[in-house]
Amino acid sequence: MFRNTHAFSGFSVDDIARVKPFYTETLGLDVEEVDGMLSLKIAGGAPVLVYPKGPGHTPATYTTLNFPVADVDAAVDELGKRGVTFEQYDNEWIKTDAKGISRANGMTIAWFKDPAGNIFSVLEER
Repeated sequence: MFRNTHAFSGFSVDDIARVKPFYTETLGLDVEEVDGMLSLKIAGGAPVLVYPKGPGHTPATYTTLNFPVADVDAAVDELGKRGVTFEQYDNEWIKTDAKGISRANGMTIAWFKDPAGNIFSVLEER
């Protein structure tokens, strides 16, 4: 039934106008706005739908989008210059360094939030 369909992912935000510059300018994504929603054009995959939920929006408590990169340190440095703040974790599952990078369990990854509070990551390609 779904084998030949073009599935896509989506998530909500509180204010499309407020988050759009983050996706286009800060992250440098190609974004199309149609009928009050955004379509993020992610290389190599289907578009990601970003839809408004207004005051009822609750940010995702899990990683909504993962961006594989060749060098997490370089990506964190560049995004930091663009105003992105990386999450700091120090719990039994995740510990991050001063830059917000976790280097445990064979994975190098750093998490950050969009203006609506959804969690994204940059992680090193393996």
